[in-house]
Amino acid sequence: MIKPAVIGVDVGTRSARAGVFTREGELLGHASRPLQIWRPRPGFAQQSSADIWDAVVQAVRAAREAAGAVAICGIGFDATCSLVLLDGAGGPVSVDPDGDPTQNVILWMDHRAEAEAEEINATGAAVLRYVGGRISPEMQTPKLLWLSRAMPQAFARAAHFFDLPDFLTWRATGATGRSLCSTVCKWTYLGHEARWDEDYFRRIGLGVLADEGFARIGTAMRDVGTAVAGGLAPSAAAELGLAPGTPVATSVIDAHAGGIGVIGTALDGADEDPFARRLALIGGTSSCHMAVSPVPRFVPGLWGPYSGAMLPGLWLNEGGQSATGALIDHVITTHAAYPNLRAEAEATGESVYERLNARLERLAAARGLADMPAALSRGLHVLPDFHGNRSPRADASLRGMISGLALEAGPDELALLYLATVQALAYGTRHIIAALNQGGYRIDTIIATGGGAKNPLFLREHADATGCRIILPRENEAVLLGAAMLGAVAAGVFTDLGAAMAAMSGIGATIEPAPHAQPYHSQKYAVFHRLFADQMAYRALMQGDVPAS
Repeated sequence: MIKPAVIGVDVGTRSARAGVFTREGELLGHASRPLQIWRPRPGFAQQSSADIWDAVVQAVRAAREAAGAVAICGIGFDATCSLVLLDGAGGPVSVDPDGDPTQNVILWMDHRAEAEAEEINATGAAVLRYVGGRISPEMQTPKLLWLSRAMPQAFARAAHFFDLPDFLTWRATGATGRSLCSTVCKWTYLGHEARWDEDYFRRIGLGVLADEGFARIGTAMRDVGTAVAGGLAPSAAAELGLAPGTPVATSVIDAHAGGIGVIGTALDGADEDPFARRLALIGGTSSCHMAVSPVPRFVPGLWGPYSGAMLPGLWLNEGGQSATGALIDHVITTHAAYPNLRAEAEATGESVYERLNARLERLAAARGLADMPAALSRGLHVLPDFHGNRSPRADASLRGMISGLALEAGPDELALLYLATVQALAYGTRHIIAALNQGGYRIDTIIATGGGAKNPLFLREHADATGCRIILPRENEAVLLGAAMLGAVAAGVFTDLGAAMAAMSGIGATIEPAPHAQPYHSQKYAVFHRLFADQMAYRALMQGDVPAS
């Protein structure tokens, strides 16, 4: 029997993925294809929109084949908040300093615009109030300002500046409208007032966009959970193997698709304001921490409040860490013990993380710490800001620190450093939750999805370090599910996003925090803050602001 189904497409940092879901949220088939990343300069990260679309096409076709006999009634897209440049004919406009014509995407993690972000923050513009008081170089207006100065010909030739999620819907449908999700969160569009702030663009040196009536960055904005008029264009339909006119949903940023996939899950107990107590943690290369409220909450150092950027009628606050999975991978793969560890993992058919987790269990048992293996890191501390701090310190110039290294560099030392790094990321989450709670939330529950949620060590340390219970969704591929929910609403399977979330999501496992671990983590959390204070003191010394003794 042919089943009705919807497709969710997720374009992350390193891969494009597609999943085919039933109306009940059951995953019937999924596939993934890798993406290329170029790094021509320190701090630069670039991609190709043609490579991305080709990967999407391959993933969709493979996912459909894996799903068996299905009738696709809708499709939804999400993607990283990367900047795409196209000319008037829809061709690529290079952002590469060396001129490669195919590299027309500035990846979200690219920090080439740090100086421009600082200039913008120095203006004190009113719109900065809606990004926690400080704009990030990961957002689009600092990148546009950099382009206008460093690559003025490319800036002038670009007919469209798209956020990557909006590029995908344009490529699928030909429609140039933008999503409120991307424009509100990354472009400073004031969704609650339905306007761009012309004064802001003129103050920061991008007045030309205002002069053009903002045509190149979007004038038609679409609400999350709505359909793009016309649906799938014939050319894109032929590429994807779908029917022309298939409903296409307004796109969202990848982390926000994960939020949609998990935050509406029905939990036990009644609460007149359930969203006040729950945080969606979407972990991957980076991580996002998302909370929603019926009223705007201004939290210093956290992005937002964003009106309607994830769920219609609600305001979104967004925290995050610029390097999460990327930091863990960096710490592991650059360690002297990594080559042997990788060889062992390949020989046994395990992942590197499984090997490290097992080694930590053995170390804990050998040292009498089986009831609290977290204490293995007592003398080893990490500040995880290797790629800057997204929130709540909102300082892209911060850097990572490690305290407690010895001359040994064997597999045990790698396992301990891995543990301390995961704990440091958990303390970053605790810091974000503290800022949210100070701003009016009462977070005591984390609903987690993404790569980190597949690692039991990551989950245990986050539960114990934050004191929050962690809920895992029934469907592990919650980001894909969130995109599919959008497709289902666009297709009219559900009347609205709330109905789709209620029908397609559900609870999996629950991880409760261990009370006996709280004192230890509170001590390490204090060290986490002290490392930051020490870094600031080192800067002051090197700048001559404090006399050396």
